[in-house]
Amino acid sequence: MKSIRSVWIFLLLAALLGGGAYSLWQARQSDLPEGFSRANGRIEAERIDISLKFGGRIAEILVDEGDMVTAGDVIARVDSTELEAQIRAAEAATRQAEQEYEQAVALVAQREGELDYAEAELKRAETLAESGHGTAERVDQRRSQHITAKAALNTARAQIAATQAAIEAAQAHVAALKANLADYTLIAPRSGRVQYRLAQPGEILAAGGKVISLLDLMDVYMDVYLPTDEAGRLRYGAEARIILDAAPQYVIPAHVDFVASEAQFTPKYVETASEREKLTFRVKLQIAPEILENYQDVVKTGVPGVAVVRVDPEAEWPEALAVKLP
Repeated sequence: MKSIRSVWIFLLLAALLGGGAYSLWQARQSDLPEGFSRANGRIEAERIDISLKFGGRIAEILVDEGDMVTAGDVIARVDSTELEAQIRAAEAATRQAEQEYEQAVALVAQREGELDYAEAELKRAETLAESGHGTAERVDQRRSQHITAKAALNTARAQIAATQAAIEAAQAHVAALKANLADYTLIAPRSGRVQYRLAQPGEILAAGGKVISLLDLMDVYMDVYLPTDEAGRLRYGAEARIILDAAPQYVIPAHVDFVASEAQFTPKYVETASEREKLTFRVKLQIAPEILENYQDVVKTGVPGVAVVRVDPEAEWPEALAVKLP
């Protein structure tokens, strides 16, 4: 009985505290002037899932849930032993191609010497034949040798082009493997807070497997749903105010960052069943990064609240909705 009584006391206190916050909000908003629209929503932050580009075994994860990270921080590594072996093999293939190129260059020099000798022998045979000291058969032999030497030189020069292409292909292969190696180290693309660790060291994930879920606490917003007549008058950049249920004494400035192009029924978690039957437009209210910069340690997603949007740009903000930050 004593424990049941304690539970009832706790529930009563919670109801009183919640009612007090709600009463404070109602006192502020009971006389919302023309040109403003009010809606419910929840605080959200841009979520980035950091995944593997290539499948592999997780070697280590350097962050825990709740940790703050800075863009560029190493947050995890994938076992790259096999890939590093492939890089060494590709580098060896590059060195082999370079040696073959040097051999091809030396062969061209040899073939050029042979061609010069064949040309000289052909001229000598022709001169001797013209003076009657040589035979036509000898001239034909030297001419055949000259043709053979010239063909051998062309083949050697083609071999140089082939080895050059082989070097470029081997170097490109090494560069591609090293680029892939860089992707085996997972880097935080933005600063933020680690929301979830979705894998553990030793796990083998396929390509695209998620490792870390990160929240960008400089990209915080609230989605609200406004009736068609109010959303139709809304301008991008219009001012808004957000009051969170958990801290109704503060008024957070925001602005309209996005208005959906198509109407939809209000989601069930936003309003009552009767309100959900109405067509509304989703409106994204963005909080300025310069404001969030000072509150990254306290920003939490999923916190419900109420937003007031200035539909009429000429309307004056009531004193109860003046910006008030912690």
